Amino acid sequence: MRLLIDTHAFLWWRADSPKLAAEARRALLDDANEVLVSSAVAWEIVIKRALGRLDFDGAVAAAIADEGFFNLAVTAAHVDEVARLPLHHRDPFDRLIIAQARIESLTLMTRDPRIRAYDGFAVLLA
Repeated sequence: MRLLIDTHAFLWWRADSPKLAAEARRALLDDANEVLVSSAVAWEIVIKRALGRLDFDGAVAAAIADEGFFNLAVTAAHVDEVARLPLHHRDPFDRLIIAQARIESLTLMTRDPRIRAYDGFAVLLA
């Protein structure tokens, strides 16, 4: 399975938080799965850290690599897909990872119930 994890799932994984669902934890530990972290997630982390709303030490790129995950860059095709999405969800970071999941045929790991209003990709509860 190819997984795209949202910001909360990534942060919960890094913190070994009990908030992360057991099935999500198993999926992240399964070496058969490819785990991707969007550049949008990295961007959200650094913005929230700069605003004092998030404690996150070090470089996000290094944290992604340290976990054995892969960065998914944002492309023009992803941005074009955002423009086609209905406005079920207004968060720009979430809209971008929804578009990426659709374009790249990824399973999106998230806890956000608003994301389930979209189709075109699978969701795994974080």
